[in-house]
Amino acid sequence: MEAAAHSDSREMIPGGMIPGSGVPAFTLLGVRQAKLPVLIAAPHGGRSYPAEIESRMRNPGIAKLRLEDRLVDELATAVADLTGAATLVAHAPRAMLDLNRAPDDLDWSMLGEGRPTGQVHSSANRRARSGLGLVPRRVSGVGEIWTASLSHAEVADRIAGIHEPYHRALSRALGEIRKAWGVALLIDLHSMPPLRAAHPGERATEFVIGDRFGVSCDDALASRALQFLAKNERGAAHNRPYAGGYVLDRHGSPPLAIHALQLEVCRTLYLDARFDGPSARMPALARLVAELVRALADEILPDRGEHDLPLAAE
Repeated sequence: MEAAAHSDSREMIPGGMIPGSGVPAFTLLGVRQAKLPVLIAAPHGGRSYPAEIESRMRNPGIAKLRLEDRLVDELATAVADLTGAATLVAHAPRAMLDLNRAPDDLDWSMLGEGRPTGQVHSSANRRARSGLGLVPRRVSGVGEIWTASLSHAEVADRIAGIHEPYHRALSRALGEIRKAWGVALLIDLHSMPPLRAAHPGERATEFVIGDRFGVSCDDALASRALQFLAKNERGAAHNRPYAGGYVLDRHGSPPLAIHALQLEVCRTLYLDARFDGPSARMPALARLVAELVRALADEILPDRGEHDLPLAAE
């Protein structure tokens, strides 16, 4: 990976490569300049589609809209600008490869050559059979995504160019943050379709905090997040229906002072009615999430005054 200078002096590091496009698979920004021990990742915000990939999609417009966490990368960047957190933003689209899935969590029937001898499904995160494995096969409202099968070589190229470098970069970045601060927090940022209220009169869930049922971060962090959202009169849930996936399993390690939390945000809070473009609510949501990030930084760094954390948006 080659480092480049960002306009605000934060170090920008492009990494990986999207096969067939020459475009970096992701960008890592501001790890060494981070003003708090937090990295915000957006693994499902990628929108750099090689022409050959788009031509093989049955209904690319709808499929992309359903698969992407549309513009969550812009939300992550806005929150980082307000807080001084580091960011890791994917450019590779989820349609090509899902960074929140294990590299062996694949529906092998998608491959023309079939499943390799001895290869089995991932035991950690079995989503492939529902159509949302390492390479998504089908999606609600669209059905089958692809017009042709994949080859083993294509999958191997995507893993080597996208998956492996992304997770190496994420691991190194969290290690650098922990070394500098003594602790690190990964906020894996996603967006979700609207959830219905469980009972009439109840507030619909707008945010879901996922911590792999207490495995990927200290319990106090999830509690602080839920308390913050309740105080701000926001509908929030814990681990249901989203508890986090491969990213949290791989990178969260509370005994090593590396905590990982998944934050799902309802798309109505920042997208237009078609969930296609940004709405006028995007800046307000960015400010709210920025306040949440600062609250979580307070939780893992109780001696705030010693670390010169930003008190407000800068």
